[in-house]
Amino acid sequence: MIQADLLKIGIKAKLVTFDWPTYLSKSRNGEHQMIQMGWTGDNGDPDNFLNVLLGCTSVETGSNLARWCDKKFNKLIDKAKRTTDLTERTSLYEKAQLIFNKEVPWAPIAHSIIYRGMRKNIKGYKIDPLGGDIFKWVEISKK
Repeated sequence: MIQADLLKIGIKAKLVTFDWPTYLSKSRNGEHQMIQMGWTGDNGDPDNFLNVLLGCTSVETGSNLARWCDKKFNKLIDKAKRTTDLTERTSLYEKAQLIFNKEVPWAPIAHSIIYRGMRKNIKGYKIDPLGGDIFKWVEISKK
């Protein structure tokens, strides 16, 4: 489907697949023209997304798979992660996102929706936005 969608905008793509370890290695080394990847932040902080996936130093560490380094963007996210003032942090991250939206180093195409099947006798379970399962408030009734 992605190949067909790309063709609609004039991009002829040849699909190539690898086993997962090879795919990750080639992606981190920049051995691609286009890749598909997903991400789940594990702490809820914008730094865990913007810096880890798009920061200039992340090109070398291998997590910036686009290998994109924009000095203005990087300056904003570096300053944002060092301040504790929520209003200032928000403003800095918003400015950084404007650069991301203008430069488009990659295109978000989907956001996952998480489902959990539950029996009717399970009460108090809430899906954790960071991907974990927290059972602290879960109760199991006998019915």
